[in-house]
Amino acid sequence: MAKVQTILNLEVPAGKAQPSPPLGPMLGANGVNIWQFIKEFNDKTMPLMQQFSGVDVKIKAKLTVYVDRTFLLEIWDPITSGLIKWKLKIATGSGEPNKKKVWKLTKKDLEEIYELKKNDLNAYSVEQWIKIIAGTAKNMGVEVEM
Repeated sequence: MAKVQTILNLEVPAGKAQPSPPLGPMLGANGVNIWQFIKEFNDKTMPLMQQFSGVDVKIKAKLTVYVDRTFLLEIWDPITSGLIKWKLKIATGSGEPNKKKVWKLTKKDLEEIYELKKNDLNAYSVEQWIKIIAGTAKNMGVEVEM
C-alpha cells in the first residue's frame, strides 16, 4: 500500500456529504477525489440517516489519504450530541445551557444512547460512559435524571 499523506478526522451528517464548504475544499486540498468520497460516504451512512430520520446526526469518520491519491474511509459511530438531539427530537441544544434547561433525559434514555455508541468507547465501564453522555447532555442544556 502507498505511503500515507494525511489523516483527516471528519464529522459529516449521515448520508448528506456534499462538495460544498467546508468538506469539498478540504478534500480537494488533500488530493481526494471529492465525488468518489461523497458517493462512498453517503452509501455507507445511508442506513444511519434512515435510522435517525428527522435529525441530521453527524457521523465521525477517519479518512486516510495516501500519496497516490487513493483513500481509506472508516465510518465510526454518530457523535454523542447528535444522538441526544435525535432522542429528544430537537434541532439544537440550549443557547444558555447553564441557565436554560429545556429538555430531560432519563437514565433509560442514556442507556439507549450508550447502546448506539458502545463500539466507540473510551471509558472502562458502562457507568463511566453513561456519565460522559450525561455530561454532553448537560452542556447542551438538557437536564439528566439519574
